[in-house]
Amino acid sequence: MHPWAPNLFSFQMTRDPAFQFEPGQFARIGVRRDTGDPDSPESIVWRAYSVVSPKNAPYLEFFSIVIPGGAFTPALARQRAGSTIYLEQLSYGFLTLARFEPARDLWMLCTGTGLAPFLSILGEPGTWNHYQNLVVVHSVRYPNELAYAETLRAAAGAARGATLHYVPVVTRRETPGALSQRIPALLENGILEKRVALQIDPTHSRVLVCGNPEMIKATRKVLASRGLAPSRRGNPGQLAVENYW
Repeated sequence: MHPWAPNLFSFQMTRDPAFQFEPGQFARIGVRRDTGDPDSPESIVWRAYSVVSPKNAPYLEFFSIVIPGGAFTPALARQRAGSTIYLEQLSYGFLTLARFEPARDLWMLCTGTGLAPFLSILGEPGTWNHYQNLVVVHSVRYPNELAYAETLRAAAGAARGATLHYVPVVTRRETPGALSQRIPALLENGILEKRVALQIDPTHSRVLVCGNPEMIKATRKVLASRGLAPSRRGNPGQLAVENYW
Protein backbone atom coordinates (compact mmCIF):
# COMPACT_ATOMS: atom_id res chain seq x y z
CA MET A 1 0.00 0.00 0.00
CA HIS A 2 1.29 3.46 -0.90
CA PRO A 3 -0.52 6.63 0.26
CA TRP A 4 -0.31 9.59 -2.14
CA ALA A 5 -2.69 11.96 -0.38
CA PRO A 6 -5.34 11.61 2.35
CA ASN A 7 -7.85 10.49 -0.30
CA LEU A 8 -5.52 8.66 -2.71
CA PHE A 9 -3.48 5.47 -2.54
CA SER A 10 -2.04 2.80 -4.77
CA PHE A 11 -1.42 -0.85 -4.01
CA GLN A 12 0.22 -3.91 -5.47
CA MET A 13 -1.09 -7.46 -5.31
CA THR A 14 0.27 -10.82 -6.34
CA ARG A 15 -0.56 -11.93 -9.85
CA ASP A 16 -1.65 -15.31 -11.07
CA PRO A 17 0.22 -15.98 -14.34
CA ALA A 18 -3.10 -16.92 -15.93
CA PHE A 19 -4.38 -13.34 -15.63
CA GLN A 20 -3.64 -11.49 -18.86
CA PHE A 21 -4.53 -7.99 -20.03
CA GLU A 22 -3.62 -5.34 -22.56
CA PRO A 23 -2.21 -2.04 -21.29
CA GLY A 24 -5.12 0.35 -20.84
CA GLN A 25 -7.60 -2.33 -19.77
CA PHE A 26 -9.23 -2.73 -16.37
CA ALA A 27 -9.89 -5.60 -13.98
CA ARG A 28 -12.56 -6.28 -11.37
CA ILE A 29 -11.27 -6.38 -7.80
CA GLY A 30 -13.17 -7.72 -4.81
CA VAL A 31 -12.90 -7.12 -1.06
CA ARG A 32 -14.79 -9.03 1.58
CA ARG A 33 -17.25 -7.23 3.83
CA ASP A 34 -18.91 -8.45 6.98
CA THR A 35 -22.37 -9.79 6.09
CA GLY A 36 -22.58 -12.36 8.87
CA ASP A 37 -22.16 -15.13 6.31
CA PRO A 38 -18.57 -15.28 4.97
CA ASP A 39 -19.56 -17.98 2.45
CA SER A 40 -22.20 -15.80 0.82
CA PRO A 41 -21.27 -14.32 -2.61
CA GLU A 42 -22.73 -11.04 -1.37
CA SER A 43 -19.93 -10.86 1.21
CA ILE A 44 -17.53 -9.78 -1.57
CA VAL A 45 -17.93 -6.31 -3.10
CA TRP A 46 -16.56 -5.85 -6.62
CA ARG A 47 -15.35 -2.74 -8.45
CA ALA A 48 -13.53 -2.09 -11.72
CA TYR A 49 -9.98 -0.71 -11.65
CA SER A 50 -7.60 0.07 -14.49
CA VAL A 51 -4.27 -1.71 -14.22
CA VAL A 52 -1.29 0.57 -13.52
CA SER A 53 1.47 -2.00 -13.90
CA PRO A 54 3.01 -3.06 -17.24
CA LYS A 55 1.66 -6.05 -19.11
CA ASN A 56 4.53 -8.37 -18.17
CA ALA A 57 5.10 -7.28 -14.56
CA PRO A 58 4.99 -10.15 -12.04
CA TYR A 59 2.55 -8.15 -9.88
CA LEU A 60 -0.58 -6.06 -10.46
CA GLU A 61 -0.76 -2.44 -9.36
CA PHE A 62 -3.86 -0.27 -9.01
CA PHE A 63 -4.58 3.38 -8.12
CA SER A 64 -7.63 4.34 -6.05
CA ILE A 65 -9.47 7.26 -4.52
CA VAL A 66 -11.19 6.86 -1.16
CA ILE A 67 -14.91 7.68 -1.24
CA PRO A 68 -16.03 8.39 2.35
CA GLY A 69 -18.93 6.17 3.32
CA GLY A 70 -18.56 4.08 0.18
CA ALA A 71 -19.20 0.35 0.14
CA PHE A 72 -15.81 -0.46 -1.37
CA THR A 73 -12.96 2.04 -1.20
CA PRO A 74 -12.83 2.54 2.59
CA ALA A 75 -12.56 -1.23 3.03
CA LEU A 76 -9.92 -1.43 0.32
CA ALA A 77 -7.91 1.37 1.93
CA ARG A 78 -7.83 -0.56 5.22
CA GLN A 79 -6.06 -3.54 3.66
CA ARG A 80 -2.46 -4.17 4.63
CA ALA A 81 0.40 -6.39 3.48
CA GLY A 82 -0.75 -9.98 3.71
CA SER A 83 -4.47 -9.18 3.32
CA THR A 84 -6.52 -11.15 0.82
CA ILE A 85 -8.31 -9.38 -2.00
CA TYR A 86 -9.93 -10.94 -5.04
CA LEU A 87 -9.43 -10.60 -8.77
CA GLU A 88 -11.76 -11.66 -11.57
CA GLN A 89 -10.07 -13.82 -14.19
CA LEU A 90 -11.10 -11.59 -17.12
CA SER A 91 -9.82 -8.19 -18.22
CA TYR A 92 -12.02 -5.56 -19.83
CA GLY A 93 -12.00 -2.33 -21.80
CA PHE A 94 -10.98 -0.78 -25.09
CA LEU A 95 -8.75 2.12 -23.99
CA THR A 96 -5.82 0.49 -25.75
CA LEU A 97 -3.42 1.40 -28.53
CA ALA A 98 -4.89 -1.38 -30.68
CA ARG A 99 -7.72 1.05 -31.43
CA PHE A 100 -5.42 3.21 -33.51
CA GLU A 101 -3.43 3.16 -36.71
CA PRO A 102 0.13 4.54 -36.35
CA ALA A 103 0.64 8.27 -35.95
CA ARG A 104 3.30 10.70 -34.78
CA ASP A 105 1.82 11.80 -31.43
CA LEU A 106 -0.06 10.04 -28.65
CA TRP A 107 -1.98 12.30 -26.27
CA MET A 108 -3.19 10.92 -22.92
CA LEU A 109 -5.59 13.30 -21.16
CA CYS A 110 -6.90 12.42 -17.71
CA THR A 111 -8.30 13.60 -14.41
CA GLY A 112 -7.55 12.07 -11.00
CA THR A 113 -7.17 8.30 -10.95
CA GLY A 114 -7.82 8.29 -14.71
CA LEU A 115 -4.04 8.39 -14.93
CA ALA A 116 -3.88 4.65 -14.13
CA PRO A 117 -4.27 3.11 -17.62
CA PHE A 118 -1.76 5.56 -19.10
CA LEU A 119 0.92 4.42 -16.66
CA SER A 120 0.43 0.87 -17.89
CA ILE A 121 0.59 2.03 -21.51
CA LEU A 122 3.82 3.92 -20.80
CA GLY A 123 5.24 0.76 -19.25
CA GLU A 124 5.21 -0.98 -22.62
CA PRO A 125 8.35 -0.62 -24.80
CA GLY A 126 6.19 -0.69 -27.91
CA THR A 127 4.53 2.57 -26.91
CA TRP A 128 7.88 4.32 -27.05
CA ASN A 129 8.76 2.74 -30.37
CA HIS A 130 5.52 3.45 -32.23
CA TYR A 131 5.22 7.17 -31.50
CA GLN A 132 7.58 10.13 -31.70
CA ASN A 133 5.83 12.12 -28.98
CA LEU A 134 3.92 11.01 -25.91
CA VAL A 135 1.93 13.62 -23.99
CA VAL A 136 0.48 12.92 -20.53
CA VAL A 137 -1.83 15.61 -19.15
CA HIS A 138 -2.89 14.89 -15.55
CA SER A 139 -5.48 17.24 -14.05
CA VAL A 140 -6.19 17.31 -10.31
CA ARG A 141 -7.66 19.76 -7.83
CA TYR A 142 -4.71 20.13 -5.42
CA PRO A 143 -0.96 19.62 -5.87
CA ASN A 144 -0.70 16.71 -3.40
CA GLU A 145 -3.00 14.75 -5.74
CA LEU A 146 -0.37 14.66 -8.50
CA ALA A 147 0.39 10.98 -7.89
CA TYR A 148 3.23 9.37 -9.84
CA ALA A 149 4.58 12.83 -10.75
CA GLU A 150 8.19 11.90 -10.05
CA THR A 151 7.80 8.67 -12.03
CA LEU A 152 6.55 10.64 -15.01
CA ARG A 153 9.22 13.31 -14.72
CA ALA A 154 11.90 10.63 -14.61
CA ALA A 155 10.42 8.96 -17.68
CA ALA A 156 10.33 12.31 -19.48
CA GLY A 157 14.04 12.74 -18.81
CA ALA A 158 15.02 9.29 -20.04
CA ALA A 159 16.13 8.53 -23.59
CA ARG A 160 13.74 5.79 -24.74
CA GLY A 161 12.89 6.57 -28.35
CA ALA A 162 9.82 8.78 -28.11
CA THR A 163 9.83 12.09 -26.25
CA LEU A 164 7.52 12.18 -23.22
CA HIS A 165 5.87 15.50 -22.31
CA TYR A 166 4.38 15.46 -18.80
CA VAL A 167 1.93 18.30 -18.16
CA PRO A 168 0.51 18.58 -14.62
CA VAL A 169 -2.69 20.60 -14.18
CA VAL A 170 -3.85 21.84 -10.75
CA THR A 171 -7.20 23.63 -10.86
CA ARG A 172 -7.81 24.83 -7.29
CA ARG A 173 -4.42 26.07 -6.13
CA GLU A 174 -1.75 27.94 -8.02
CA THR A 175 1.16 25.53 -8.39
CA PRO A 176 4.59 26.27 -9.90
CA GLY A 177 5.13 24.39 -13.15
CA ALA A 178 1.47 23.35 -13.46
CA LEU A 179 -1.27 24.72 -15.67
CA SER A 180 -4.40 25.88 -13.87
CA GLN A 181 -7.36 25.60 -16.23
CA ARG A 182 -9.40 22.49 -16.92
CA ILE A 183 -8.44 20.31 -19.86
CA PRO A 184 -11.26 21.34 -22.25
CA ALA A 185 -10.42 25.02 -21.71
CA LEU A 186 -6.72 24.37 -22.26
CA LEU A 187 -7.59 22.76 -25.59
CA GLU A 188 -9.93 25.53 -26.65
CA ASN A 189 -7.49 28.37 -25.88
CA GLY A 190 -4.43 26.57 -27.26
CA ILE A 191 -2.40 26.82 -24.04
CA LEU A 192 -1.93 23.06 -23.74
CA GLU A 193 -0.59 22.62 -27.26
CA LYS A 194 1.63 25.66 -26.87
CA ARG A 195 3.07 24.15 -23.69
CA VAL A 196 4.36 21.07 -25.54
CA ALA A 197 4.87 22.70 -28.96
CA LEU A 198 2.59 20.17 -30.67
CA GLN A 199 -0.79 20.50 -32.33
CA ILE A 200 -3.66 18.04 -32.14
CA ASP A 201 -5.01 17.11 -35.58
CA PRO A 202 -6.45 13.95 -37.19
CA THR A 203 -3.35 13.22 -39.25
CA HIS A 204 -0.65 13.35 -36.59
CA SER A 205 -2.54 12.74 -33.34
CA ARG A 206 -4.14 9.88 -31.48
CA VAL A 207 -5.91 10.81 -28.24
CA LEU A 208 -6.89 8.75 -25.20
CA VAL A 209 -9.13 10.44 -22.61
CA CYS A 210 -9.89 9.00 -19.18
CA GLY A 211 -11.53 10.49 -16.10
CA ASN A 212 -14.71 12.18 -14.97
CA PRO A 213 -17.63 12.21 -17.44
CA GLU A 214 -17.99 16.00 -17.53
CA MET A 215 -14.39 16.44 -18.62
CA ILE A 216 -14.74 13.70 -21.22
CA LYS A 217 -17.94 15.15 -22.68
CA ALA A 218 -16.44 18.62 -23.03
CA THR A 219 -13.12 17.31 -24.35
CA ARG A 220 -14.81 15.11 -26.95
CA LYS A 221 -16.73 18.15 -28.19
CA VAL A 222 -13.53 20.18 -28.64
CA LEU A 223 -11.72 17.31 -30.37
CA ALA A 224 -14.69 16.56 -32.64
CA SER A 225 -14.57 20.16 -33.83
CA ARG A 226 -10.99 19.43 -34.93
CA GLY A 227 -12.03 16.38 -36.93
CA LEU A 228 -11.05 13.66 -34.43
CA ALA A 229 -13.50 10.78 -34.15
CA PRO A 230 -13.79 7.48 -32.24
CA SER A 231 -12.87 4.25 -33.97
CA ARG A 232 -15.70 2.35 -35.67
CA ARG A 233 -15.72 -1.15 -37.08
CA GLY A 234 -13.62 -1.05 -40.23
CA ASN A 235 -12.90 2.66 -39.76
CA PRO A 236 -10.07 3.37 -37.30
CA GLY A 237 -10.42 6.75 -35.62
CA GLN A 238 -8.19 9.04 -33.62
CA LEU A 239 -9.98 9.10 -30.24
CA ALA A 240 -10.79 6.64 -27.45
CA VAL A 241 -12.38 7.50 -24.09
CA GLU A 242 -13.24 5.85 -20.80
CA ASN A 243 -15.44 7.31 -18.05
CA TYR A 244 -14.29 6.73 -14.50
CA TRP A 245 -17.73 6.45 -12.92
